[in-house]
Amino acid sequence: MVDVRDVHKSFGTLEVLRGVNLRVHAGEVTVILGPSGSGKSTLLRAVNRLEKADRGWIGVDGELIGYRRSGDRLYELREKDLLRQRTRIGFVFQDFNLFPHLTVLDNLLEAPVHALRRPRGEAEEAARRLLHRVGLADRAGAYPRQLSGGQRQRVAIARALALEPKVLLLDEPTSALDPELVGEVLDVVRDLARTGTTMIVVTHEIGFAREVADTVVFMDGGVVVEQGPPAAVLDDPRHERTRAFLSKVL
Repeated sequence: MVDVRDVHKSFGTLEVLRGVNLRVHAGEVTVILGPSGSGKSTLLRAVNRLEKADRGWIGVDGELIGYRRSGDRLYELREKDLLRQRTRIGFVFQDFNLFPHLTVLDNLLEAPVHALRRPRGEAEEAARRLLHRVGLADRAGAYPRQLSGGQRQRVAIARALALEPKVLLLDEPTSALDPELVGEVLDVVRDLARTGTTMIVVTHEIGFAREVADTVVFMDGGVVVEQGPPAAVLDDPRHERTRAFLSKVL
């Protein structure tokens, strides 16, 4: 479903990604761990082209992200075609990024109605089902400022799902929350995992990674240091850098 090949990304002289390779199969949950500055969030943003890789390429569901192929040459997509690709890649930001002037329901309707041109009635029916799924059916008419952080993040997850994406990317979805609100967001992500949603999750929640992930990836210094099943990476890591990181967070 997601194929990352030899991806490099620099900001000025700072090389943030240094040849990252990653494959995520349909229906699997991949959790990315690592210290701050290891390139986790930049990799996630590169998958849906919020950051353009300097080298390498990324495919989602067999389609090259950001390019079209003609013979043996690649051409960058126009913005409208790139936006079409992004509708297939849901993204949940750590700081919610909800539209403050729209109600919860209208936040969910914005992209399906205006980007995908779905009939409003059909989109609204689907949006209400999603709000029920994340436990917020009774808050459809509320505005983001009237919600707790955990509720806002659950709305953000529902909004990403409203586009019926092929893969859902979650960038530290609990890092902006008070500790007592973390559980309600992780419960939603657990439910998505049980129902076969393909996800890549950047998080520091080790217990969550152990419980939900099919694959745990440890990044440091812009490279994938180690990856494998949670039991292997978290309980019996091969690399000293992984062991050192886990000793500080477990």
